[in-house]
Order: sequence, then C-alpha cells, then structure tokens
Amino acid sequence: MDAIRADNVVKKFGDVTALDGVSVEVAAGELFFLLGASGCGKTTLLRCIAGLEQPTSGGVFFGDEEVTGLPPHKREAAMVFQSYALWPHLNVARNVGFGLEERKVARDEIKRRVDEALELVHLGGMGERGVDQLSGGQQQRVALARALVVRPKCLLLDEPLSNLDAKLRIEMRREIRRIVKEGGLTAIYVTHDQEEALAMADRMAVLNRGTIAQLGTPQEIYREPRTPFVAGFMGETNLLKGKVREVRSGFVMADTEAGAFVGRLTDPSWEPEAGESVRISVRPEAWLLDSPSGGNTLVGKIVERSYLGQCIQYEVETALGRQGVVELNPIQVRDPGEAEVRLTARHEDVVVMKS
Repeated sequence: MDAIRADNVVKKFGDVTALDGVSVEVAAGELFFLLGASGCGKTTLLRCIAGLEQPTSGGVFFGDEEVTGLPPHKREAAMVFQSYALWPHLNVARNVGFGLEERKVARDEIKRRVDEALELVHLGGMGERGVDQLSGGQQQRVALARALVVRPKCLLLDEPLSNLDAKLRIEMRREIRRIVKEGGLTAIYVTHDQEEALAMADRMAVLNRGTIAQLGTPQEIYREPRTPFVAGFMGETNLLKGKVREVRSGFVMADTEAGAFVGRLTDPSWEPEAGESVRISVRPEAWLLDSPSGGNTLVGKIVERSYLGQCIQYEVETALGRQGVVELNPIQVRDPGEAEVRLTARHEDVVVMKS
C-alpha cells in the first residue's frame, strides 16, 4: 500500500473550473472520504487520481512516484463504480478474474486469486453463479472482489452504495471498511452522504466549489466546523446571527436578538474582533428541553414534532426563528401548543464562526 497525494491540482472544463488548486494527502492504509454536494469536484478529483482525467495543472503521486502522466492501467489503482459495471454474460468468477485475464496471468493463478477475493467479500463458493442471480449487495461485493483481485496499490470508490436500499447500505458500510482494513489498502471513497462518511471514514475532506472547505476526522468535522457551509453540510444545525462582544480563552460571547450566546472558536487562524458579525451553530441534539442546567438559553413554543422511536424531532418557534431540536431516548412526547419551553445549550456544544 502507498500513500496518495494530490498536489495543487487544477482541472478545467472549458471556462468551468472543477478543481481550483486542491492539495490533499492520504496516508498509507487510510480510508479517506471526499465529501460534498453534486458539482463540488469530488468525483473529478477521484478521476484525476485514477488517471481517467488529466489535471490541467498540478500533480498526483502514489508514494514517491509521480503518476500524473501515467494511464490508468499503469497506476495499480482499482476503481469501483456506482453502477458496478459487471459483465452480464459472464459468471461471477469470470467477472472477478477479468482483469487478471487481461494481464495474461496463468489460469491456475487466476482461479486461486479469484477464490481468495470471493472469500474476502464473503461470496465463497458462488463463482459459477450468473450476476443476474445476485442481489444488489452481492453484485456490489463482486465489483469489490474484481477490484481487489488485481492487488492494487489503492482502492478508489465512486459512490458505490448509492443504488442500494437503506438496510443494505448499512451492511455494506461495515463490509467495505472491513475489507479495506483487512486487506491493508489505501482507499479513497467519494460520497455525498454525510452519514456514510461519518460512519466509515478515518479522515475526510469536505469540498465546496472545487476547493477543500475543511479536512479532518469525522469527529473534528462534525464537532468543530470552521465555516457555516461545513456546519450546515455535515448534518443538521441551527445557524444564528450575532455580533462579537468579547473573546476569552477560546470562547466567544456574541450578542443576538435574544441575548448573549457563548460558544467555542474552532478556526485557529481567526481572531474575531469586538463588533464583528458571526454565525453561531447549535446542533439539534445540543439543545436541551427544560433542563435545569445552565448555558445559552432560548424560550419558545413547540410548533411541530416527529416521533422516530429512538428520538423525537421538534421544531420550536423562538425569537431567533425556528430551532430544530432532537431529544434522544425520549421518556415523554410533547405536543405542539401554547405552553412555553426552555431551550438550553452548553457553551462547549455551541460553535462560533466567521460570518
């Protein structure tokens, strides 16, 4: 396995700049996610790494070797596509071994490596089946086995679970992470699904308009967003407007239309000044309903609720607009009405960002 590095990669399609000087390094053995909305440049970056697109400028490196000018088949990278791209007229074993046949590997060696790859993806003994006899999840495993059988230096996955139903997606998340870790692979995974990235990634990069908005571990990205875009993209959040009153020991006190709020600074390069406009992020699960604990406080009325079993989602109308509130493992279900409720959020659960 090799580390993978994109160095100041620019990719233009005519007048459109899909990637604007993106630099990122993926450590050997890491499961790294490229996350973002449609059109942000994540798939273009993956295709530049795979050799399916040529960067307008910048370089791609596998370990110490620059591969920018190499064709895909010489990069020793394997790609798994959203569509699986299986041959319908070939059985499972022939699909998995296709790349080895193209490389003129001996027949006995092909059989041995195909059997090993099928065992790794929990499809042992299914080599003679037709791909049309498999479920969606099994077809995805065949696509993974086909990528793994050539013993790639890295595994590249382009939204591989988007065609599966919700239950299968969760199962395959675990399987893909297991396969990557057991195989000692360096893997780059593209998705627009925030939950998928949070559940699977060692680290991730959130892309926006062809640049990296933030890079870090799932916990860092979720708990310490540095911009309103990242805070809003990585799960639901309530974004409030405020103006800086005071900065002390990594915390900011900001004035809002409903009084002062205190929250953490997450961008070490930013030193807010008194009077500066800011955005305040409060995750729905950070709001506590009628809690005796102190902290930032809002008063409002419940206007909507959705009971989801393990949690209840509320919409609470306040002086700062509607606030999404999530109550985990609820004991009581509150109905919308005229009764006032008190929302509190701990200072450490609130993030203050540049507006």
